[in-house]
Amino acid sequence: MFKEIGQLASMMKNLPKIREEVGQLQERLARIVVDGDAGGGMVKTRVNGKIELISCVISEEALKLNDREMLEDLIKSAVNQAILKARDEVAQETSKMASNLGLPPGMNLPGMS
Repeated sequence: MFKEIGQLASMMKNLPKIREEVGQLQERLARIVVDGDAGGGMVKTRVNGKIELISCVISEEALKLNDREMLEDLIKSAVNQAILKARDEVAQETSKMASNLGLPPGMNLPGMS
C-alpha cells in the first residue's frame, strides 16, 4: 500500500513531464493510420489512431456481385480488422509513453485506456 502511495506522489511531482508526454502521445496517435482488407481487396478500410473510420473503398467487383449480405459482412470484417490494428498501435504507443515516464506496466492513465 505504501509503495503505491509513493508511486502516486512521484507521479504528482512529475506532472509537468507527464502532461508533455501525453501531449506528444496524442500527436503520435493522430498520425496513426492503419488499413483493413476483406474479400481479397474487395473492401478496403482505413482507421486512424482515434479509432475513427476515415475511409471505406468498395471495389467494382464487389458491387457487381449484387450480394448485399456478403458486402455487409466484408465491410464489417475490413473495419474490424483495421480497428484491431489501430488499437494495437495505440497500445504500443501508450506503453512506450508509460515506460518513458517510469510508470509500472499495466497502469491505466485517465483517458488513455
